[in-house]
Amino acid sequence: MPRAPQLHLLVHFGEHRPHLFRQKLRVEPEIFDDILDLISAHPIFHNNSHNPQLPVSIQLAIFLNRAGHYGNSIAVEYVAQWAGISVGTVVNCTNRVMVALLDQHDAFMGFPPPDSEDFQHAQDYAARTVCPEWQNGILAVDGSMINMYQKPGFHGEVFFDRKSRYSLGCQVCFFLSILCL
Repeated sequence: MPRAPQLHLLVHFGEHRPHLFRQKLRVEPEIFDDILDLISAHPIFHNNSHNPQLPVSIQLAIFLNRAGHYGNSIAVEYVAQWAGISVGTVVNCTNRVMVALLDQHDAFMGFPPPDSEDFQHAQDYAARTVCPEWQNGILAVDGSMINMYQKPGFHGEVFFDRKSRYSLGCQVCFFLSILCL
């Protein structure tokens, strides 16, 4: 039995049920808006075609839904059904957002200086809540693999993973000090 697309519910979730927004996209609505602001002007989202792309916000939501889940729930077919779009559109949205995010690498990644308050806050948090041996760490990382349709043309062997598939590793990094705020 076919199901109705659920993508349109994200606006309601973001405004009235942020826990459901986080469950689907794995980010707070405010963080989603910040990322959207940083990537919206990227040229990959603009074309001269008579077939316009989906809005950047929808492309980002599709990407985050895939990147934030693992196992069967990130299968292209499931995401396509959830969003009410074709499998090819899911792949295109994922690729476009990945390009835009990688071009913003320096804006997204950075480490606090060792003499900063954020650095000290992260050390204190790690020592207090995790274990004292981790108090000099300032970063936590988690990730998922996003499967590719075929071997990339350039350096394709680099994308061959331990499960004998071609995939991109998507890692989400956050500062431990943010968890304490």
